[in-house]
Amino acid sequence: MTATRDLYTPDHEAFRDTVRAFLAKEVLPHHARWEQEGVVSREVWRAAGARGLLGLAVPEEYGGGGTDDFRYSAVLIEEFARAGASGLAISLHNDIVGPYLTTLATEEQKRRWLPGHTSGRLVTAVAMSEPGAGSDLQGIRTTATDEGDHYLLNGSKTFISNGILADLVVVVARTTPEGGRAGQSLLVVERGMPGFERGRNLDKIGQKAQDTAELFFRDVRVPKENLLGEENRAFPALMAHLAQERLAIAVGAAATAEHVLGLTLTHVKNREAFGHPLAHLQHIRFEAAEMATECAVTRGFVDQCVLDHCRGELDAVRAAMAKWWATELQKRIADRCLQLHGGYGYMTEYPVARAFLDGRVQTIYGGTTEIMKEIIGRSLLR
Repeated sequence: MTATRDLYTPDHEAFRDTVRAFLAKEVLPHHARWEQEGVVSREVWRAAGARGLLGLAVPEEYGGGGTDDFRYSAVLIEEFARAGASGLAISLHNDIVGPYLTTLATEEQKRRWLPGHTSGRLVTAVAMSEPGAGSDLQGIRTTATDEGDHYLLNGSKTFISNGILADLVVVVARTTPEGGRAGQSLLVVERGMPGFERGRNLDKIGQKAQDTAELFFRDVRVPKENLLGEENRAFPALMAHLAQERLAIAVGAAATAEHVLGLTLTHVKNREAFGHPLAHLQHIRFEAAEMATECAVTRGFVDQCVLDHCRGELDAVRAAMAKWWATELQKRIADRCLQLHGGYGYMTEYPVARAFLDGRVQTIYGGTTEIMKEIIGRSLLR
């Protein structure tokens, strides 16, 4: 069903074998328990670091992989997606927080944080969303007041992935009264800072093993040494890395859609109705044909976006296209495949049910589908 892909080299496929071995040994045997507990273990983060799965783009001198080839991240994302291992937010750690630390941090900050980031000793998160500001980053209300040798941080964040486990949280805050594009900064808040508190581990409909929390900052004294990048320049830094974040989501979405379709094709070949396998029904064949074609078209576009990103040529508009299209496809494929499983699809012991629940957030985080269409539309109708 899947065409030959020219995206990866033998080195990438060897890395894929490493990722699969890690999943088989360190993740899949424990994932059901993590879903019940609402959080993965710290040990699995350290195991990921020991296998060389963390900090792929971090220079080797800090313990990282030393490669800016995003295809290694894509392999990692694909294999986690196919395994249904939503608990370990490894792409957030590598592909979202990692670039902030490698491109914005001072040399002293890199020495302080990157070795822990690559070893799994320091779990990371980024805190943008607020109760009153989700996709609207310019509406952020959390404030950081300059107090000389430190900032006084006040505010709250919500829907923060890795929020319970995180040791380092990159917080977006207003450092001018107006905030907005020219008045926000990035501050690194560390576990144990007085006034930094975690709220609930939020009860989501899917991705149960992935800790997602509310964070509260009450007069947190953040030293000036924890300012990441330039003061009042957070917005350009955030925009610079959003294309990679959205591409990473698209890669996972495409892989999940293909995997769920594969599971469903096996099911309809083996499941009988009216004395024949479901696959003998024309409606089922037409459904399969449509979904396979949609997956193939999406795969071609997403793979091209990955190659463009590796060449430094992926812009925000095409990243937005990839993100909204692939995630909406994932949602649609999961829904149709659940239907083709009948009553079994409604049982959470079946992977298609978990894929249906886990994937629903894909069209929301990283910028909603509506925001992606707005980005694209503005570029066409300036």
